[in-house]
Amino acid sequence: MEMTCQNINQIDRLAAAVKETRNPTALGLDTKFGYLPDSLARRYPDDEAGRASAVYEFNRSLLDALRGMVPCVKIQAAYYEMMGCEGMECLRKTAGEAWRLGYVVIIDAKRGDIGATAEAYSAAYLADGAPFRADFLTVNPYLGGDGVMPFVKDCEKTGKGIFALVKTSNPSSGEFQDIITGDGRALYEHVA
Repeated sequence: MEMTCQNINQIDRLAAAVKETRNPTALGLDTKFGYLPDSLARRYPDDEAGRASAVYEFNRSLLDALRGMVPCVKIQAAYYEMMGCEGMECLRKTAGEAWRLGYVVIIDAKRGDIGATAEAYSAAYLADGAPFRADFLTVNPYLGGDGVMPFVKDCEKTGKGIFALVKTSNPSSGEFQDIITGDGRALYEHVA
């Protein structure tokens, strides 16, 4: 699947990729060294560099095997952050390999903060020249508009996109998200 991003925003690119592959799923790269097959893991030292190299090799093999069948990848940032600097380099290289193979790249980092901190998160993933660039970034809107607007502004400049948490599937999500507000709707319904 050859596609350029010039003059097309990422949601259009994602929709085209879903249509082309006839598959609305994402390849979830929540890759952890401990999840790797022993035959792969034992070829690498059990240190930051070794773990990150093994994870990258595993990711690359999945990306190659599913090329043309799956339209996008969702890279869960936490699994790479826990490997330190080597892990973040693995995230960057994994995203680069995914683009080279034609995937749309979603970084699942659920970022959300206020003011300058939200701007910094957005600069890391969505702004022009972002070191960990993504086509899409997941964001947490529960801090309010000032926690989301820096991401929206960068998306308007770059054509990239965000996926905002609305209603999550974890068992305790209802403790907060399902609270009934004064208008009789659940809190999460105000996010949508």
